[in-house]
Amino acid sequence: MVLMDYKCLNCDGALNFDSGIQQMKCPFCDSTFEVEAFKDYCDSVKDETGEASEIEWSGHDDTPWGEGEQESMRLYSCNSCAGEIIAEENTAATSCPYCGNPVVLKGQLSGCVKPDTIIPFKLSKEAAKEALLKHLSDKALLPRCFKTTKTLDEVKGLYVPFWLFDADLNASMRFGATKVRTWSDTRYIYTETNHFNVVRQGDMAYDAVPVDASAKVPNDLMESIEPFDIREATPFRTAFLAGYMADKFDFCADHCKKRADQRIRKSTEVAFTNTVTGYSTVTPKYRGVYLNKSNVTYALLPIWLMNVTWRDKNYMFAMNGQSGKFVGDLPMDWGIFWRRLIAIAAVSAVVLIIMAWLLTGLTQTTVLGSIGISAVLSTSIMMVKRGQLKSVRFNEVACDYIRKGSFNLTNRKDAFLYRNVVRVPKPRSNNRSGR
Repeated sequence: MVLMDYKCLNCDGALNFDSGIQQMKCPFCDSTFEVEAFKDYCDSVKDETGEASEIEWSGHDDTPWGEGEQESMRLYSCNSCAGEIIAEENTAATSCPYCGNPVVLKGQLSGCVKPDTIIPFKLSKEAAKEALLKHLSDKALLPRCFKTTKTLDEVKGLYVPFWLFDADLNASMRFGATKVRTWSDTRYIYTETNHFNVVRQGDMAYDAVPVDASAKVPNDLMESIEPFDIREATPFRTAFLAGYMADKFDFCADHCKKRADQRIRKSTEVAFTNTVTGYSTVTPKYRGVYLNKSNVTYALLPIWLMNVTWRDKNYMFAMNGQSGKFVGDLPMDWGIFWRRLIAIAAVSAVVLIIMAWLLTGLTQTTVLGSIGISAVLSTSIMMVKRGQLKSVRFNEVACDYIRKGSFNLTNRKDAFLYRNVVRVPKPRSNNRSGR
């Protein structure tokens, strides 16, 4: 027996990884196995049969696949979107997690780079469905088809490939800052502006800034479900894939470095800017970020994906399989929008007309004014509800991945530059005393 067989040691049934208990579990006899203990056992069996394990768990460039690992995984292809996913050999016919169409067996996995690390799923499919229902329940303008049981059953657990970037750096930044005060006398209003040159220099470090390496999943969708807690990552084990699917990376680390660099630089600027306090205005003048040391890791991160087709358009939603954060730009049912808008406008108009009638009497002016106010009010309410459907956006910063205690200011200087005062005559009063 080898590790990739995933056979229960009790009944010889096929094992799955249970995200709820973080163990391997047999669906036939309910036996559970610790992943590390199960691997150790399989390694010992290999040793007894003379099959030495060649698995080395460090380094993504030269880490070889273990004996039997690739042979026990299959590559599936979608004829619709051309997406390719990896699943264990016992996976039944399934649908593409990217577009929802059926996938077909392409063949045995080969030529795939082995991941360095993996964050196992913490949320089961049932927990994911419950979280999705909770998220969708307060979306009044969402088409009803998105909340059906059939739709929720299409939720699929997928390990999405990411490159994780570690960086130690130092930065030097300069800001133009001002302090403003005003006063007046009997004739003038004075505005005094003091200008300062503010310098900040220091060191900081980032751990595991993630960049999506899949071409099929939108980058803004993946960044919207952050952060991931890399402290819960473990060296990659094929056992964690049991019961789930995985994707191969489409973009190499060199391709993704630019996005990591953008986020790290922006986060560094934010961190340094936050140290410049006590001023009326702060304007960046110079930003210098210098990388001292870096490291790149290939990782698989847990994502629950759902695809829904509505009016010939596909909508993709994602949930962080570790934290439960769910995002996805939801469509709006315009029929529901207009019905609710008219209803709110009508009710508010009636209420406002009655209030105006009781207070000032019923006139054409009060009626038209009440209708106008109700139209603005109802439109504002509906636009807020429409905005609730949008939750996807690029995460321009990576502040969640700043290494705790790494931010250290080595130079902090606030130097006064110059002062200017503007004098404006007070406006004259137009009041005149009568005879």
